[in-house]
Amino acid sequence: MSLTDAVPTKKQRKKRGWFHEIVSTFVYPLLLVLGVYSFLFQPFRIPSASMVDTLLVGDFVWVTKFSYGYSKHSIPFSPDIFEGRIWGAEPKQGDVIVFKLPRDNSTDYIKRLIGLPGDRVQVKAGVLFINGVECKQELVGEIQVPTESGRSNVTVLKYKETLPSGVTHFILREPGTHPTSEFDPNNTGEYVVPPGHYFMMGDNRDNSVDSRWPTAYGVGYVPYENLVGRADRIFPSWDAAKTEWYEVWNWPFAVRWDRLFQSIE
Repeated sequence: MSLTDAVPTKKQRKKRGWFHEIVSTFVYPLLLVLGVYSFLFQPFRIPSASMVDTLLVGDFVWVTKFSYGYSKHSIPFSPDIFEGRIWGAEPKQGDVIVFKLPRDNSTDYIKRLIGLPGDRVQVKAGVLFINGVECKQELVGEIQVPTESGRSNVTVLKYKETLPSGVTHFILREPGTHPTSEFDPNNTGEYVVPPGHYFMMGDNRDNSVDSRWPTAYGVGYVPYENLVGRADRIFPSWDAAKTEWYEVWNWPFAVRWDRLFQSIE
């Protein structure tokens, strides 16, 4: 082997260095971000009022991807590379969970896990029953909460609800609510959660399309594979009603500083 064959020329070394610089600048960071998003944490913006007042529109929550193991939905764009879950762990009743909407397997939803596989779930006069046991609701009082647009408030009743597992959380109910169609989410039949599926409900009970609605136009039962992760903590929280995106000078006033780093319960 000649010296020319064994040692790269100056031009070759320069070309290799340029390529390595591109990889180091763009590809490595992209792979790192993809790894974090796929296996550790993912930020999720709250787009609707279905979980008020636990979560407000404009809250950004950090979702722990490792809480329930990994499925294809743990990876951005849900590539169809494997079925089921690996390193799976069972979610707990009362967890706030981000999942893929079963009817399209692509839209992210966030709700509270109410029914485990085999549970019987029913709502009577706005009160939740699980396996025939009434979930105690203690009235906290009337409160004002922001509407979906965030530009006005509505008066609702706030309750502390206790699930059979002992988990307590707050829910909202509108006083004097009446069904707007033949289906009344406050008075339902009994749902029996199938094996490998979960029953989800929003904390803002009169403003949440959830597992009370059939899969065809609601959420229905959520397959285990569709769970993305557990919502763990709020950071940051942004009140878009206080400013427009281009009003940079108003950004500090739009941050809900009192909600930063709050744990989600």
